[in-house]
Amino acid sequence: MSTITPRNLAVDLQGVPRAWLADNAVATAIANGVNMLFPAGERFFVRSVKYFSDDLADPVLRAQVKGFFGQEGRHAREHDRFNDVMRQQGFEIDKFLTFFERSMKAMETAVHPKLRLATTAAAEHFTAIMAEGAFTRGNLDDADPRMRMLLAWHAAEEIEHKAVAFDVLQQVDPSYALRVAGLALATSFLAGYWLIAARMLLVQQGYTWRRAVAELKSVKSDPIFKRVFVAGIRSYLRRDFHPNDHDQSTLAETWFAERGLAMPEAA
Repeated sequence: MSTITPRNLAVDLQGVPRAWLADNAVATAIANGVNMLFPAGERFFVRSVKYFSDDLADPVLRAQVKGFFGQEGRHAREHDRFNDVMRQQGFEIDKFLTFFERSMKAMETAVHPKLRLATTAAAEHFTAIMAEGAFTRGNLDDADPRMRMLLAWHAAEEIEHKAVAFDVLQQVDPSYALRVAGLALATSFLAGYWLIAARMLLVQQGYTWRRAVAELKSVKSDPIFKRVFVAGIRSYLRRDFHPNDHDQSTLAETWFAERGLAMPEAA
């Protein structure tokens, strides 16, 4: 098991431009669409794992869970800060965020704690795929430097703790049916609300669907939905799947070193 180290991010996000990704409003809206989900999503992940944390006998996994809580709490805090920046940029996001948070709470109330944990484990698989793309596909190279650091820091920690919720799930209930049910719920929530959020941001900027597609073709595109959801679902459905089957442990260190950047310091 890897060491999970919560780190504090010291980046001033004030002044980040509206089109912070490749100077492209559409690419930025797609990125912002998922960024907006992180505060409520990360806090849901913490609650879902915390429900079972006192039942874990393995002291190593218990330590990893503690590190997971520290990392996810900081991620929620920093993305709350970026949501404030989006408000300052003139975006109306509060109605959507209220709708999303209420939907999350309703789901949390309606489903069994084990299914909430399974949903978290699957969502962590998706975020690990996104994190890998940040380091291997040049996804951050055209980003504003402040956002590049925010997302690289977040991606590095997502990779570090990618197996925690899954390992807790395996100890609580290793049922394959439960794992697949969690995958279905995580896919519907993440993909559905991501699309709604991105569309909302584009509409506020006067974009039609046709114009958005045409503009996106002008920048280096990444088939993120295919890579995250199609490929991610396929791998997760393997009965012998484990997040650590795919070694991503050196990606962050290599990415930061190649760009002469230092990882944020441990909290």
